[in-house]
Amino acid sequence: MSIYEIMPTISTAFIVISGILVAIGWRLAMKRQFATHERVMVGGAVTALLFFIVYISRTALVGNTSWGGPDWLKPYYMVFLLFHIVLATVAAVFGITTLLLAYNKRFAKHRRWGRITASIWLPTAFTGVVVYVLLYLMYPGGHTAPVYRAIFG
Repeated sequence: MSIYEIMPTISTAFIVISGILVAIGWRLAMKRQFATHERVMVGGAVTALLFFIVYISRTALVGNTSWGGPDWLKPYYMVFLLFHIVLATVAAVFGITTLLLAYNKRFAKHRRWGRITASIWLPTAFTGVVVYVLLYLMYPGGHTAPVYRAIFG
C-alpha cells in the first residue's frame, strides 16, 4: 500500500481525533476546567489542521476519489457530500473565529460561538467518516487527475 492509498485513512483518523477532542473540550468547559479545556481544544484544532493539510496534499498530488458505487445511489451520495462540504466549510470558519475570540480573551463571545461551532463540528466529523466509509470501504472508486496535472498538463 502506497502513501497515497493510506492518506485518506490518515486524514480521516485526524478528523475523528479532532471530533473526540472537541467533544471532550466542550465537556471540560461545562465543568469549568478551563486550563484543560484550552489544551484539549488546541489539540482538536491542530488535528483538524493536520486533516486539512493531508487532504489538500492528497487532492493536489493524487486527485479526488470518484464515486465507485451503484449509479442509482450516486445522486444521494452527491447531496450528502455537498451537505458535508458546506458543514465543513462553515465549521472551519466558525472554528477559526472561536479560536481567535479565545486568543483575544473575549470569553463571553467565545462561549457563544463555541457552542455553535462545536454543534457544527461534531456532525461534520461524523459525516466525514461516512464519506470515507462510502468511498474507500463500501464502494471504492477511481481517482481523478491531480490538481497540478489538471493545471499544468
